[in-house]
Amino acid sequence: MAKILVTGAAGFIGFHLSKRLLDSGVEVVGLDNMNDYYDVTLKQARLKQLEGRPGFRLVTMDLADREGIARLFEAEQFERVVNLAAQAGVRYSLVNPYAYIDSNIQGFINILEGCRHNGVKHLVYASSSSVYGANTAMPFSVHDNVDHPVSLYAATKKANELMAHTYSSLYNLPTTGLRFFTVYGPWGRPDMALFLFTKAILEGKPIDVFNFGKMRRDFTFIDDIVEGVLRVTAKIPEPNAAWSGDNPDPGTSYAPYRIYNIGNHNPVELMHFIEVLEKALGKTAQKNLLPIQAGDVPATYANVDDLMADVGFKPATSIEEGIGRFVGWYREYYGV
Repeated sequence: MAKILVTGAAGFIGFHLSKRLLDSGVEVVGLDNMNDYYDVTLKQARLKQLEGRPGFRLVTMDLADREGIARLFEAEQFERVVNLAAQAGVRYSLVNPYAYIDSNIQGFINILEGCRHNGVKHLVYASSSSVYGANTAMPFSVHDNVDHPVSLYAATKKANELMAHTYSSLYNLPTTGLRFFTVYGPWGRPDMALFLFTKAILEGKPIDVFNFGKMRRDFTFIDDIVEGVLRVTAKIPEPNAAWSGDNPDPGTSYAPYRIYNIGNHNPVELMHFIEVLEKALGKTAQKNLLPIQAGDVPATYANVDDLMADVGFKPATSIEEGIGRFVGWYREYYGV
């Protein structure tokens, strides 16, 4: 893999992936618009770990910049692209829906066009476990129908999968969508539960526990996510010869298109997650029990059989280890 574009390189997953790629000697062009959806200083601190390293260059640009993205692809001639840039967050999509259209729809078509016109060999892109929406059959499988999203964020991720399939079908562009399940770990996003809980508990403030604690999440440690992305990026998808329009399989296609779940395949009760965090911090949380929020789903649980079969990997980091490593990083980074 000669040269890879990683969009969202200052983001949580993009930073960790770029670091691993550089460690393996791959040339990485990182793209990020450095928006202020959350603390920009955290994004800058991540980038400091990457900038100055041989093989890394940062391009500050918005995915929605059609001409800028087109020029970038034409100039760089990427071999592979990993698109992790997106407007994230289920709850924020209720407040600012247009941000999701600009980044996740307009931005993604610009990536697809860049790949199409410049001979990119494989586009890997972030989807989300949120696409399972109103589905209740567990564990969630990539072969299930996912046509009932419950947030605009989820709808844009489902749209990305449909757009990618169209380009795989029309232009023979190999694409792979990755449905990430509740990613956590060092350098994580401040808007996510682990970060919010840790900050509040250390400050002696109450934490908001939605659905009265009866949430179950397939928490997946960042190192497992990155390992999965690396393996999938190296494996160019091929058409499924057994695919039939009479009984269409959502996870594969007659085109070079695949979808994978990357999750810990081990859903954890939110209250147990909090108990593990309390133990790691040595402090008890004050819990503010609240109803489930609009757009949230009560449970997620990943079936990772396809990931295991195709690239020989499944996430396995326990929440005890993962939370312990996050807390160690948090204390060091914030000096608490």
